[in-house]
Amino acid sequence: MLHEMNADGIIGLTDDQVAERLEVEGYNELPSSKKRSVFAIAFDVVREPMFLLLAACGTIYLLLGDLQEALMLLGFVLVVMGITLYQERKTERAIEALRDLSSPRARVIREGGVKRIPGREVVRGDILVLVEGDRVPADAMVLSCTNLSLDESLLTGESVPVRKIPCDSDMGEMACPGGDDLPFVYSGSLVVQGQGLARVLAVGMQTEMGKIGKALHAVETEETPLQRETNRLVRYLAGLGILLCALVVVVYAITRGNWLNGVLAGISLAMAMLPEEFPVVLTIFMALGAWRISQKQVLTRRVPAIESLGAATVLCVDKTGTLTLNQMSVSKIFAGGAFYSTNARQGTSLPEKFHELVEFGILASQNDPFDPMEKALKRLGEDYLAGTEHIHTSWTLVQQYPLSRELLSLSHVWKSPDERDYIIAAKGAPEAIADLCHMDERATRMLVSHVHAMAGEGLRVLGVAKAAFVQTNLPHEQHDFTFEFVGLVGFADPVRRSVPASIKESYQAGVRVVMITGDYPGTALSIARQIGLAPLDEIMTGPELDALDDSELQERIRTVNIFARVVPEQKLRLVNALKANGEIVAMTGDGVNDAPALKAAHIGIAMGGRGTDVARESAALVLLDDDFSSIVQAVRLGRRIFDNLKKAMAYILAIHVPIAGLSLLPVLFKWPLILSPIHIAFLELIIDPACSIVFENEPEEAGIMKRSPRDPLKPLFSKEVLALSLLQGVSVLGIVFAVYLVALFRGQGEEDARTLAFSSLIIANLALIMTNRSWSHTALTTLRSPNVALWWVVGGAMSFLGLVLYIPPLRALFHFSKLHRLDLALCLAFGIAGILWFEVLKVYRLRRQRPVS
Repeated sequence: MLHEMNADGIIGLTDDQVAERLEVEGYNELPSSKKRSVFAIAFDVVREPMFLLLAACGTIYLLLGDLQEALMLLGFVLVVMGITLYQERKTERAIEALRDLSSPRARVIREGGVKRIPGREVVRGDILVLVEGDRVPADAMVLSCTNLSLDESLLTGESVPVRKIPCDSDMGEMACPGGDDLPFVYSGSLVVQGQGLARVLAVGMQTEMGKIGKALHAVETEETPLQRETNRLVRYLAGLGILLCALVVVVYAITRGNWLNGVLAGISLAMAMLPEEFPVVLTIFMALGAWRISQKQVLTRRVPAIESLGAATVLCVDKTGTLTLNQMSVSKIFAGGAFYSTNARQGTSLPEKFHELVEFGILASQNDPFDPMEKALKRLGEDYLAGTEHIHTSWTLVQQYPLSRELLSLSHVWKSPDERDYIIAAKGAPEAIADLCHMDERATRMLVSHVHAMAGEGLRVLGVAKAAFVQTNLPHEQHDFTFEFVGLVGFADPVRRSVPASIKESYQAGVRVVMITGDYPGTALSIARQIGLAPLDEIMTGPELDALDDSELQERIRTVNIFARVVPEQKLRLVNALKANGEIVAMTGDGVNDAPALKAAHIGIAMGGRGTDVARESAALVLLDDDFSSIVQAVRLGRRIFDNLKKAMAYILAIHVPIAGLSLLPVLFKWPLILSPIHIAFLELIIDPACSIVFENEPEEAGIMKRSPRDPLKPLFSKEVLALSLLQGVSVLGIVFAVYLVALFRGQGEEDARTLAFSSLIIANLALIMTNRSWSHTALTTLRSPNVALWWVVGGAMSFLGLVLYIPPLRALFHFSKLHRLDLALCLAFGIAGILWFEVLKVYRLRRQRPVS
């Protein structure tokens, strides 16, 4: 058995074997989040206050001997339940889709190649490729490894990493976790150092994690600021509703001498004022919003991130793989005092003086590399040095010295089969290689000039060095070897085509973009020019950042948008400095050391393609395609979601004002009642889908990315939103109530007055939906914006109104009279009149804005 990390010759399982084991043994997952059945959802619906009020009304009608009213209410109950079930199932499906996406990823060897698959698809017998920063997806036996250490605290409670060794023979059963030098790794543990290969022995409930019944990956539920604000409003309105409901019951009973009908009137008012839509709408918007964002290749792990997206003021992004394609190729090399451009001379032989540079660059890389730069070096060797003495497939990797914050270089110690000496290859940041080689001042200046020249072309530059060692006991540090400088390698990484346009869009939206990279300043500046980052006059390096105290950094970071030579640990200081300046920060990261910064940022964004599991777990969002443009699209969607949520909430508040007023005023003035529970149930059939489905489905406002980010401290129900909503509601109430009074005092009778008022209210309700679709453009303009759900609601409402007006049994149930064409025209006119002032206000605002634009 090989003790070093070596995947050569390992085939792994075939696709047929995997399919068979999935069929027999199931997926590698724990039953932590059982899907709710339709019956479970229905049971939750039955316990809703609105359902209970409808049931109470039906019971009272039965006591009064009015079977038809009771059956009609029961019908409404079933329809409301159906709508709610549809909404709940849609939300459940969105959450299930997100849960599938958020399962951990795993690298496995199958059919001779390394594949990255969802952790739930790992099967017994799979060969895992373990890399620093990954979560182990299943219990497995180590086949080979290099400096492999894991954090098993999730299982053992011990935070100290434990060392792993390869297994020399099949040992059969797994040992219990904990302790050094065991050849087993366990599901849920974290690779903190080194690499390895392991064969899966147990999955799902058969793992150690499964045995103790811990659910590792569940969709998190937490109360967000919006939820807190909404809950406060719901409590206030519910309290006010209870007081008014009691008042109506008492007043009705005293003035009319009928307690049972008084209870019915009180329940009608309670139904009118009950703000049960608020929490439902918020839940649906957040769940479907997360689903919509996932369609843009961004996975939501924490709901508050959706709220924060529209308020983001700074996007801090990695250069490699986010702004660029992370498709490295060796573009230029330097050795023996000369440069050589590999791109310009493809198809020609590589001059002899550069052979050693490529040789030691490959020796300083993994045998089966995952890193894009190491892959590029290996491709260069295959293109130019295949079959020569410079490619050492038979050499044995003895030890690795990893890269650290103190020394940005790594070294591999090799031993050939026929020699006793050790050969050491090092690569890393040019200044670190200069330090390893103990260059004098003159040599360092020359090296820096060469690096500047390559970095100025936008290349990412690494230095390469070599050393030999004859002693048997290897030293503890790289510095203890006597290194000799070999040369420089310049890697080209093309900028993503969509990035310049996305950077421009960010600036138009008032969002600042900060580039953070470990590259040389010249490389960072070249990329910044290509993508349109501005301004370019200031660059800060990692050492310069360390030299500043927190207050100085807070001042400098106001104007610096390019940070070069930054290590992951410094990202946390940058996030905290930006937050201290009042910025809403989105930060990207992919490594283990990025986790603190991702957690500290308002919106932590982990890389889904190349990111580690620990980074994904620390982040609020996961960028599935590692593309900066997807972040900008997520910001755009975040703004749209918040806009539509504000419109939906404003509509809910507005429509409840006339319903509550029409339920309360006739009782106080001893006039015939306008609304009974059956009328309010009808209105709920329009309100529920309108506020949750129609508004959620609304397209974005024009110019959504040409305005400043939202103030996160500004509540959803600001003074302006409350005032506009209440004014809309009061204006509709005034007009509909006027229609009722005019009809009543003209002697048209109670049923005529009720029919005219209710029909006007239905039209006004639909008009409120239309006018609140956009707060910046008129209702006529928004008709050109597609929204299929809107027309289903409008068509359904008008069809049902026609049925209750013109089918005699239904007309009798609703206590309506038959309306003529002129009556319908008047209802249409009066219903629309309630929102005309808001349309005029929008036209006035548009005219004021026109000269500015």
